[in-house]
Amino acid sequence: MTKRIRQHKGVLEGNWSGYYYDGVSPSSWSGSVKILRQWKSSGFQPVRYGQCWVFAGVLTTVLRCLGFPARMISNFSSGHDTNTNLRLDTYYRPDGSELPCVEWFTRSDLGAKYNGWQILDATPQEQSSGVFQCGPASLVAIKEGDVDLNYECPFIFGEVNADIVTWTYDTDKQKWKKAYEDTRSVGKKISTKALGSFTRLDVTDTYKYSEGSSEERETFQKARDKLDMSSMAMSAMARPTMAMPAMDIPTLLPDPPKPRVTGKFEVKSRPEVGQDVELVLQLTNLAPAASTLTANMNAWTIVYTGKPIHEVWKDSLALTLGPQEEKAFPIKISYADYQKHLTTDNVIQATAVCQVKEGADTVVLQNISLENPTVTLKASHQESVSTSRVVQRPSRPPPTPEPQASALSPGGPPNCGPVISGGVQPRPGQVATQYPDPTRD
Repeated sequence: MTKRIRQHKGVLEGNWSGYYYDGVSPSSWSGSVKILRQWKSSGFQPVRYGQCWVFAGVLTTVLRCLGFPARMISNFSSGHDTNTNLRLDTYYRPDGSELPCVEWFTRSDLGAKYNGWQILDATPQEQSSGVFQCGPASLVAIKEGDVDLNYECPFIFGEVNADIVTWTYDTDKQKWKKAYEDTRSVGKKISTKALGSFTRLDVTDTYKYSEGSSEERETFQKARDKLDMSSMAMSAMARPTMAMPAMDIPTLLPDPPKPRVTGKFEVKSRPEVGQDVELVLQLTNLAPAASTLTANMNAWTIVYTGKPIHEVWKDSLALTLGPQEEKAFPIKISYADYQKHLTTDNVIQATAVCQVKEGADTVVLQNISLENPTVTLKASHQESVSTSRVVQRPSRPPPTPEPQASALSPGGPPNCGPVISGGVQPRPGQVATQYPDPTRD
């Protein structure tokens, strides 16, 4: 079923580029029925475009039509473990740049313990047996770390409970070194729609033990042991790729040294599209002696998955921090720099790789979400159901230079005008203000 949603001549075609001019932006879909009808009417050609929540919604609809109890699950944030080591490895060059659904049934193949909710993912992420398919994986197996069971349990376990390991490159030794390990960011607020209401139901505790608890860490280690990390997966992890030079990664990952310098980005206020982005890099020396460092900084437009699209800003600074000293460095990313490269997700990622002469490197990361400008719409006279009319104007002029695409129609053709159609019956002279951005919840 999962491969039918996304394989050749499947229902949906995936697109994570941030640009959807020859189709429909994934965030614009409001239901599965229209997608399925378009798929049929086109002679079963894949409908453009979908991303994870669209694939999950269509799969849930089809399963329910066939009589399977099914529900959609959202996860913040999801891991994408491509080498079966239950770790998400990110690599940063010295210049600061980065190298590039569930259903319920019994499992007679696994035993009664693993009956109940089964996890499926219709999003084309990794191939299994030569095709894009993922699941069914028992929810009980995922929580208990039984990643040796069918199907794709290691990948799904990594989606909800992987550790994030950040590496920086030592140019003197020409080796990668571990900067830090984050065990808490993947698998938060795992959610589904509550039964009988339009509210969020948190189901995190059904997928994993409490984050940071002894049970959670023991389950993680159990899963790694089952995957025989000391041989197969670790040797695969150590293979160089096209994106990075050959690296020497030890079989047992040592804990990184405690940082001598820490840092964080602070955004002064949440910016709107069309405005400059202003933030501050704060660096603190934790050592009782002075620390000398170089901070290589850059900013990229990204999509919600974290995939970088285009570099929009870059800078570097060399400094010395006195004992226990903290310094702040203001940063401004101009609208002119990012306007042509911002995707419909409206996210810019700022990174600073701080190479400390006397100690371990520090990587500072911040995702900045930009708001779409508020738009005020005014109906000139009474409208009626099943009619369309171009309505009056934005509440303020667009930024200069004018963006290439309308904020009201992400991924659509340039200079789209907002149109109200069907189901709207304002009173004469009534003003509709602050319409919610359709690309956001």
